[in-house]
Amino acid sequence: MTVKISRTAEIQTFFEEAAGLRNEQGNPRLKQIVLRILQDTARLVEDLEITDDEFWTAVDYLNRLGNRGEAGLLVAGLGIEHFLDLLSDARDAEAGRTGGTPRTIEGPLYVAGAPLSEGEARMDDGSDAGIPMFLAGRVLDLRGQPIAGATVDMWHANTKGLYSYFDPSQAEYNLRRRIRTDAEGRYRARSIVPSGYGCPADGPTQQCLDQLGRHGQRPAHIHFFISAPGHRHLTTQINLAGDRYLWDDFAYATRDGLIGEVNFVENAHGIAGRCAEVVFDFQLQPASEATDERRSQRPRALQVQGA
Repeated sequence: MTVKISRTAEIQTFFEEAAGLRNEQGNPRLKQIVLRILQDTARLVEDLEITDDEFWTAVDYLNRLGNRGEAGLLVAGLGIEHFLDLLSDARDAEAGRTGGTPRTIEGPLYVAGAPLSEGEARMDDGSDAGIPMFLAGRVLDLRGQPIAGATVDMWHANTKGLYSYFDPSQAEYNLRRRIRTDAEGRYRARSIVPSGYGCPADGPTQQCLDQLGRHGQRPAHIHFFISAPGHRHLTTQINLAGDRYLWDDFAYATRDGLIGEVNFVENAHGIAGRCAEVVFDFQLQPASEATDERRSQRPRALQVQGA
């Protein structure tokens, strides 16, 4: 018979002590969270009969995950970040907040403080010989009326699937821009068609996915933060149609309503040869309170005051 002690009064008292609930100092909210982590970890160890070797292998894995800075990648790959979106959707539905462009995951590669332009911008620095891409659209309210002065903050990978800042070979803020919409709510950007990417093959995230029998590939996509006074902040991305991983995204970010159709044209936009056009409009929900207008306060690279 398997011995189980985690639910005994003695162990519960021990965990309360370890979580700081028996002193007056510290953070009460954190104490409750740590207590739950301790309780659930102990029950997992008992219920699944985790061996000492398995436990300490997991501890070593967490150390390696942190050293590689891949915790955010694993959170996306295990679907936890997508779960947070689904939970937010459910809470919105319960509150009667419907309509607008769907949210989807932010991912771990945003960098604050990208250059801000009025109406339009060029995102690439010309060093990548990818297919030129012309991205345009409007920011609208739920009635379909344009929102002037909205900020479209966008970022995407290069043709190797790499992001500036995290890839030191790229110039600062390459493929990252903020654009303020014009009087008609329009934004326009010239860039290059991005590539999808895979988790680092030698990293702990891919190691975990291998053990789960899963790949670590993402389709080509473009990330967005959309914000405007009086409207709810939107975190989303569009995955580009035609990519082999469009509906097999390891990060579960592809959602109905977030597919960017790519139209290839010849000798257009002053470009000799092939280029791509992507048109995508966003609709924002009205804000109920001031906090609705701001993005989450999760830690990010280069937190710039007011960015």
